[in-house]
Amino acid sequence: MTDREDNELALVEIPPSDNSTQESTGEDPAYTTTRPELWSFYLYCAGNNGFSGFNFGPSQFQNLLFLAGYDPSQPPFTAACTGDTGCVLPYLGRNRDISSIILLTNGISFAIQAVLLLVIGAWADYGMWRPNTTIVFTAVGVAVSFAWLGVADPSNWRAGVSLYVLGSIAYQVTLTFWAAAFPGLAHQLPEVRESALEVSLGKKDIDAHAAFESLSRNRVSNVAFTVLSVGQIFILAVMVGILQGIGANDSTESNTKAFSVLVAFAGAVWLICALPWFFLEKRRPGLALPPGTSLLTIGFRQTYVALKECFRLKQTFLYFIFYFFMNDVLTTTVTVILTLQNSVVAYSTLHLTLLLIVGSVAQALGIYSFWLVQKKFQISTKAMLSFNVFWILVKPMISLRATDSDIKQVLTLWGLIGVRTDKFGFKHVWEIWLYQVFYGLVVCPWYAYSQTMISEVSPLPQMCLFFALFSVFGGTSAFIGPLVSSAIISASNNNNNMPFAFLFALGTVSTGFLYFVDVKKSRVECEEFIKAEAARKAFGDGNKIDSFMQSISDRKRAD
Repeated sequence: MTDREDNELALVEIPPSDNSTQESTGEDPAYTTTRPELWSFYLYCAGNNGFSGFNFGPSQFQNLLFLAGYDPSQPPFTAACTGDTGCVLPYLGRNRDISSIILLTNGISFAIQAVLLLVIGAWADYGMWRPNTTIVFTAVGVAVSFAWLGVADPSNWRAGVSLYVLGSIAYQVTLTFWAAAFPGLAHQLPEVRESALEVSLGKKDIDAHAAFESLSRNRVSNVAFTVLSVGQIFILAVMVGILQGIGANDSTESNTKAFSVLVAFAGAVWLICALPWFFLEKRRPGLALPPGTSLLTIGFRQTYVALKECFRLKQTFLYFIFYFFMNDVLTTTVTVILTLQNSVVAYSTLHLTLLLIVGSVAQALGIYSFWLVQKKFQISTKAMLSFNVFWILVKPMISLRATDSDIKQVLTLWGLIGVRTDKFGFKHVWEIWLYQVFYGLVVCPWYAYSQTMISEVSPLPQMCLFFALFSVFGGTSAFIGPLVSSAIISASNNNNNMPFAFLFALGTVSTGFLYFVDVKKSRVECEEFIKAEAARKAFGDGNKIDSFMQSISDRKRAD
């Protein structure tokens, strides 16, 4: 066996024959992923759809700010906001435009999430804490959703700040821990275990197995987000009926109340969809805690070890950089556009719901179409992600005369056009409808493929560790963009379109790092990393890593 084959064998975790070892590593046949478990995983994704913590909750927050704010061209609190001359409120020591308040609050929320994930993000890799953490934060998210029923008056906008932050944190943390289960589910699929066994028996090439498991991961990830999209369509259809029933368009007060009702309804759906996953998920054992550590310290130790050894994992590090900046670009761009969208449609709950229905239909078609193309032509994860990133940055090239010269459309650049003209730049309803279709069809696959790519460049025994670490990086990047964008808006006399210049430049630069990621080299680097850290017991003294390394040694002796 060649050195290259030795290294790449690390991709295949051969099911050990010893029963006690099987139980300690989670490779026991009892931990094989079943269809009910897999579909409960998909159903949880449909419930945790972001309507409460990412869509209607933030929209209600912005709505309350707008109704509570005042026209800055008039004495404080003497004239209501009209949308023509701006809208400000006192916040954190100074009067700020409500768009700046939202971005600043969003940045604070993501900063808290980053610290929180450093502490508890590591728990997904040790013992059986991940399911418990998902349950606890789901309960928090649902409780916050119902709490919005008591915050439906503009005078309560400060309470809205707290609910917005708590809801955002609960949504992101549950999403992180839900996603941390996906590599293990894919790895334990019956067909993947069978493929690994064929490699151990010499019946299958290692590269063929790697490609097969990669496609299996993509299938789980893409189907999950497709189910999410289809579920959103049905949920939103019910929401339209709710809005008609309570007369959301009858008055401003009814519209404001409707926001809170929709958030609470989304929370109820989240709870119902989460229960099957809580009961059907198999609690697969993780690593044992290293000596001298506790659950409160292991996260910081994990981060220290991973960052200390990051240059040994060069491909992982390159993807870290790309993911850090591109996630920042996408998160902040969506936040800015949602802010502009809410203003353009005058915070109409019915209009926003119809927009989301269109977006969900486009999202389901986009994600599943990407997967069908990938499956048919056996395209790699990196290639699919690269194609997706192109569409995040570039829209169909159409010449527009925004000033004295032609400007070609780019997702962030489209918003940038609005700096110099009122004809374009997310300032009209038709642009918002077009954006929803575009976003769903070619941008939303990012959430599936960026997640799968993490598993492509991370060591298998520490998969959850690196998944959590990527979430920390994602959370960290996601609060930098909003903070910078908030400062840009304030420095540009409250021009909401100015942050697009920063986002476009950042996205273009970050794409270069993805180009240099080599997945095959990453396999070798991950195997060397596993060997070195297993010898030092850096990540734990349990049998999981030892068994993994033993399976490699056994194969070498057999050959």
